[in-house]
Amino acid sequence: MNDKLQQHRLLTAVCILSLSLPTFAQTAPSARTRSDGLADQPGMVRGDEITPQQRQAVDKGLAWLARNQGPNGEYGTRAGGYGATSAITALAGLAFMSAGNLPGRGQYGENTRRCVDYILACSQESGLLAADNSHGVMYSHGFATLFLAEVYGMTGDENVKEKLQKAIRLIQQCQNREGGWRYLPIPLDADISVTICQVMALRAARDAGIKVEKETIDRAIHYVRSCQNADGGFSYMANFGGGGGSGFERSAAGVAALYYAGVFEGDDIHRGLDYIKQFLPGAGVGGQTISHYYYGQYYAVQAMFLAGGDYWARWYPAIREELLAKQDANTGSWPGAEVSEDYSTSIALIVLQMPNRYLPVFSGKGPGS
Repeated sequence: MNDKLQQHRLLTAVCILSLSLPTFAQTAPSARTRSDGLADQPGMVRGDEITPQQRQAVDKGLAWLARNQGPNGEYGTRAGGYGATSAITALAGLAFMSAGNLPGRGQYGENTRRCVDYILACSQESGLLAADNSHGVMYSHGFATLFLAEVYGMTGDENVKEKLQKAIRLIQQCQNREGGWRYLPIPLDADISVTICQVMALRAARDAGIKVEKETIDRAIHYVRSCQNADGGFSYMANFGGGGGSGFERSAAGVAALYYAGVFEGDDIHRGLDYIKQFLPGAGVGGQTISHYYYGQYYAVQAMFLAGGDYWARWYPAIREELLAKQDANTGSWPGAEVSEDYSTSIALIVLQMPNRYLPVFSGKGPGS
């Protein structure tokens, strides 16, 4: 693709996205709410989510993230294994894109470009997008594939497309017989946490025009549903294999997985959302400890955003205020005891910027629709 055509596609993408966003200085139309509490138009913002304090927190967080990028464009070098550098680099890239940046375009366009370059450099012959082959690389692969899908969908970069297609083929090839995915790129066991990473990547790739087999999505839906418990929450693994009890983080992942697979209505969605909402930030957690706070909030805010209605209206202001309170007032970062400081900061920024709707993946249609 020549430079002029590439520039034209980038500017067109920015213009289309800008026109699709509500003007926050004005009152955006509210989502209509059905009698079941879900919005008629999932993913609609209300128009009052963005506050001066939120804008200031995001600005400081993005500045911190930009200052702490590695020499090769990477993040996550202190995250301790799990092929974390490509996963956290992808999350950082998504945080920059959530503010409207594209590779080479915007205030943090150069940081975004370096994230892309690093992920592309991680691409292996098999299609695996990971800096190494350590335990848990499918987490890295899922997040990195999602990031490349968002980049390709907004830029049309053919170099990104080639690596993205290989990454999608790998995901489809290593889906296990239950319909899920696990730590390694081989079709053996599965869990809900790794599965949501792959489902979200598949959805983003399909929306960007990459072929995704319908059978892969159908089997993933079957697996996710098999992880749901009687209380509406989700277990870590499928119940036909003794999946275990429900928990906030895995339940948020389960509901998000159904949404991104194209399931927008039904008892499983309602029960899942009702389970999650008992963990409303600032309202207690029902006696349970949230061991993976940022990971859980990353998926919970997406589930509530897609549910719309009262779910979104209550959840976003609560998580916004809680994250603002957690931010380091001096540095602009978020505490990194869970994984690393760049990990928690990237996720906090994605969560806070959900109302922006700059990322195509945060729309209302999934790969099974």
